[in-house]
Amino acid sequence: MRVHILGTRGSTPAPGIDFVHFGGHTSSLALAHDGAPPCLVLDAGTGIRRLSRVLGGSAYRGSILLGHLHWDHTQGIPFFNAGDAQGSSITLMAPWQDDTDDIEEVLSRAMSPPHFPITPGQLRGSWRFAPVREGEHQIEGFNVRALEIPHKGGRTLGYRVSDGRGSLAYMSDHWPTGIGPGPEGLGEYHANALSLAENVDALFHDAQYLDEELPARGYFGHSCPGYAINLAVRAGARKVMLFHHDPDRTDAEIDAIVGRYQGAKLPVEAAREGAVVDLP
Repeated sequence: MRVHILGTRGSTPAPGIDFVHFGGHTSSLALAHDGAPPCLVLDAGTGIRRLSRVLGGSAYRGSILLGHLHWDHTQGIPFFNAGDAQGSSITLMAPWQDDTDDIEEVLSRAMSPPHFPITPGQLRGSWRFAPVREGEHQIEGFNVRALEIPHKGGRTLGYRVSDGRGSLAYMSDHWPTGIGPGPEGLGEYHANALSLAENVDALFHDAQYLDEELPARGYFGHSCPGYAINLAVRAGARKVMLFHHDPDRTDAEIDAIVGRYQGAKLPVEAAREGAVVDLP
């Protein structure tokens, strides 16, 4: 499995010279089978725009799997040139909603006039919109486990993706203190999070706040490096990729966070926009 890291920032894009190394685009990963172009995208923040360059001008044919529907995970959709193109063929899936299974209608609540010039249904190419529920799924040749995880402001799913050799867990937005403080005060190590992270090669996990910032800022629905690392150790994950960086966190500050955890029981890295990771 090849992972193209397209966007790593949380909440809002972060342009400027202080954010060049880790990148300023919001959340998106693109997954590919060996030797093939990416065919499964996790989240469609502004980082998804980078996938058009990876595809070398070809239209995207594959699936987009959203963890939830907040702006920083959807705003790249209409600016994804390889998707909004003749010849594209895309299935976009998002967590089921309590009031409707019509994901196209839900997306149009934020993407339609007067908020935006077009609706999702007016994107060029072939687009299909569908809900995704908890459970095991086969998507673009990958095994995908979807489980609900706590986050503020709408249903959120975490994902475990495997191709039978490599595997990753993706919990870009995770609020474990929302269901309890846990043994260290960083949040509960709940069953769904442990299941998603079990024995994966890489855990991409929300690390928007420092451990010491969590009491004051955790209310907004995010997590911290200490929780991500402890979760990985408990679940048997092989590596932690800190993700969903705070939009005000500079490159130097993220480097310092990674340095702080170099004595951890497993490798700890900060996800970097533009990087390519091969798993295992």
